[in-house]
Amino acid sequence: MYQLVKKFLFQMDAEEAHEKTIHVLRSVENSAPGKSILKMVYQFRDERLETKLWGIRFPNPVGLAAGFDKNAEVYHALASLGFGFVEVGTITPQGQPGNPQPRLFRLPEQQAVINRMGFNNYGAYTASQNLVDYAYADIPIGINIGKNKLTPNEEAAADYSKCLDLLYPYGHYFVINVSSPNTPNLRDLQESESLRAIIREVKAKASELEMRGVKAKPILVKVSPDMADEQMSDVVRTAVAEGAAGIIATNTTLSRDGVESHPYAEEAGGLSGKPLEERSTAWVREIYQEVGDKVPIVGVGGIFTGDDAYRKIRAGASLVQVYTGMIYRGPGIARQINKRLVQLLKRDGFARISDAVGVDAR
Repeated sequence: MYQLVKKFLFQMDAEEAHEKTIHVLRSVENSAPGKSILKMVYQFRDERLETKLWGIRFPNPVGLAAGFDKNAEVYHALASLGFGFVEVGTITPQGQPGNPQPRLFRLPEQQAVINRMGFNNYGAYTASQNLVDYAYADIPIGINIGKNKLTPNEEAAADYSKCLDLLYPYGHYFVINVSSPNTPNLRDLQESESLRAIIREVKAKASELEMRGVKAKPILVKVSPDMADEQMSDVVRTAVAEGAAGIIATNTTLSRDGVESHPYAEEAGGLSGKPLEERSTAWVREIYQEVGDKVPIVGVGGIFTGDDAYRKIRAGASLVQVYTGMIYRGPGIARQINKRLVQLLKRDGFARISDAVGVDAR
């Protein structure tokens, strides 16, 4: 059925198709019967897939990455599609339009997408209003935060702190996004001293809010795949030393390996999808070997099937996220991946998904 819908959607501009999808999900967001129908069709439960991290129960390890529900408008509907968790955002302190359109491009032959959205969102206050009933989503909700485009890097830490100030009462975990390639100079914030300053200011704001009675939340850092080994090592060690609760690996890439022949290959922006799968899995393995005994890793990049997800889990990911895969495979992707994961666990003699984490990286 999705192949028919996909054919229709792929005739539209990619961003227009996304907005129409959000519109449909909005109609389900506050409809109990609508969400019940989605759950009956798409959810797949098996206790072997459950895992607990940071004191939070994840019904399965397959989440939806940030970038889809930028303003936290449809996370209840998305939760009904069988995901184990949903990450909203990226959210900035002030609303901003993002980069000029067109800024989202499909590469169907390579099962890839190039985007240069630029953190388009309505701002932290609007997101906070949308997140008031996050606890009723039945799955963990993550909140991905970033800085405004016009904020100079020297003041970036204040932007992340402002986001936390408005959003910390909501969501189950937070993600510091310093790795998008679509905000000028944002990736410079991965440099040790800059990253250290951001994490310290965010953690200080979290402590202040916790003293006022807000429940403590884990704060993760999302990293770029476009780093040398030494730089990645420095980034993840700095993040962990400063109290980051986990690493999300990875964001989109500026590399065009695997898509060089496509007419869109010269478009600016981050590449996601199948061409990133091997590279991001290699980073998961390296990061696991670096800090896997200290913090969990969330693996992202090129996950389309249960086998893709399983490779990242065996490389060291405790959780995985999809996005481009859903564009090409449809709303049933979480169910398909989870069913396959159960088969793979059984094949390899693992009692639970957590038993498979990092077995190929030790």
